[in-house]
Amino acid sequence: MEILGSTFDDSVFEESRNKVSAALPTYEPKLCEPLWFCADGNIEDGLEEQKSFKFRGDLAYRRKQYQVALDEYVSCLSLVPEGNASVKRDVLEGIARCCCHLGKKEEALNACEKLRAEVSNTCHLTCVLQLELSIHDHYRELTNSISSLQQLCCLHPYHPWHWLNLAMSFQRLLRSDSGPERSSTEEEHEKQRGTNNILALKTIMCLIRTRLLIEILRIQQFSFILENSQRALQDIEEALHALQPTEKMIQTTSEVMAEDLNPEKMREESQDGESLSGLYIKDFDDRWWNKLHTKLQEETVA
Repeated sequence: MEILGSTFDDSVFEESRNKVSAALPTYEPKLCEPLWFCADGNIEDGLEEQKSFKFRGDLAYRRKQYQVALDEYVSCLSLVPEGNASVKRDVLEGIARCCCHLGKKEEALNACEKLRAEVSNTCHLTCVLQLELSIHDHYRELTNSISSLQQLCCLHPYHPWHWLNLAMSFQRLLRSDSGPERSSTEEEHEKQRGTNNILALKTIMCLIRTRLLIEILRIQQFSFILENSQRALQDIEEALHALQPTEKMIQTTSEVMAEDLNPEKMREESQDGESLSGLYIKDFDDRWWNKLHTKLQEETVA
């Protein structure tokens, strides 16, 4: 048929054929009762058994039954296939946290080491470092906490809150070292004073780095995030005022700590989720502290 130059197939106007309707299979969704994983009885499916152990461990951990949770996690780990890295990481983290709460520090750190062996990108490494940090904080091991924070700052050099936490940790270490005088000789006294001066300078360095980062990032911030940043800047100013650095020291430290704070470079070097292959992370002292310390010494001599 042709109408005004358009051509239609005659089949368009034919009556539709009687189609035989096919019977659809009955859909029976799987129903899970509340706390189904707590039910007693043998589970033949290995995957279901693994899930049951994992969920029971999670529930016990939430209830702060850490020994029960640890036993469930250990049973689950033995059933996790080699290729299932994500579940293995989750269970190992649960084991580490349970051991930490149970006073088993070495076992907790051993679980962290196993997690490090499973790391394949920067997100995984960040999680391991934060887990190690929480363990060191729990046992009030300030020096080890500082080591974990320095590694986090090297991995995420433009993350202001890692830098702020590092500054506060240096400040706490400075206060603990500035307690009642213990040095019995003049030599020990001078050594202690030198250590305190270095800790004070490292605190100043991290505070100024945090301030520089917040000032760059708050241009893009709104609402409560901006309020948190402004509050942090006030805290930084108060901490710097207490340490009483000279204007020259603040200027030099700001120059050194701002050398790599180019916004374009900051976008290019975003490492979240990147593979660890080929990733080189410079040592914290090599990247910042040694450079600043050398420059300040040169200015003192001059």
